[in-house]
Amino acid sequence: MLERLYSKETKARWAYEHELKRMKYLHKWSDKQGIEFKEIESQIIINRIKKKENGFSVNLSVSTEYQYVYEDTPETYNSFRTGSYHVLNLAFREERLVIAKEWYRDPFADSLNLETIENQKVKELILSGKAKDLSDLAEKRVKALEYVDQYCGAASPPKYGFKYNAKYKNYNYQGGDCTNFISQVLYEAGGFTKNRIWNYKQGSGSKAWVNAHAFNKYMLNSGRASLIARGTYDEVLEASYKLLPGDYIAYEKKGKVAHVSIVTGIDSKGYILVSSHNADRYRVPWDLGWSNKGIKFWIVRVHY
Repeated sequence: MLERLYSKETKARWAYEHELKRMKYLHKWSDKQGIEFKEIESQIIINRIKKKENGFSVNLSVSTEYQYVYEDTPETYNSFRTGSYHVLNLAFREERLVIAKEWYRDPFADSLNLETIENQKVKELILSGKAKDLSDLAEKRVKALEYVDQYCGAASPPKYGFKYNAKYKNYNYQGGDCTNFISQVLYEAGGFTKNRIWNYKQGSGSKAWVNAHAFNKYMLNSGRASLIARGTYDEVLEASYKLLPGDYIAYEKKGKVAHVSIVTGIDSKGYILVSSHNADRYRVPWDLGWSNKGIKFWIVRVHY
């Protein structure tokens, strides 16, 4: 079915092969997790379309909901959402349209070269987990969740309109918007005050406001957050269950934090779910898309 959508004679061959890698990665990750995907459904929003000589140029957003169950509790459904922004060319081939070129920032891109994910102990630990009661969550953490729900972009629940907060600059085209988003959450909903180091004014954020590595360093050194654990996936998995909505996870590549996501939920097995910009994620299992060897995780408690 995928093969019919792409033109193999153009740059779309790379896009087609990329989609195959995504499918294989999701299968490998779900085996590790002990889950089965039951439904994957996308909502497409066409932002702009322009007629070309032999087809169309299209700019669109895709908001995708994934529903899954754990293999030992098939009656309990969980879900998460991802959002991506696509630029593609459509061309006519034998009286039908095919994709001749496609580009987008993939939420799973950092894991597509993964050879295998096999660890029976990890699977056993995940399946032994239990849901948590979050009814007594602190007020500022609840407000943080509300802000994330509203401004998680293409990954947000449809009722919010798939938007970012227009008060802030979108840094997705200048290296990424993940840190800017979490800084917004902490300031707008979490009650953290701006200062000389961590600041946003006149349409621009300071380095600690917008840069993942600088943000993580600032939060830990300032006492606004504290480290629960740091290490590879296997090393921090157990510690990750200590996280609460409003805490964050930092993702380190080659000795430098490259991405941050905020904890926004817990699924039916107590597995931590996170949200972020940069491709947009909404209550996604925290390691999904970050499974390559060499990645280290910072598990961080935020002090609201």
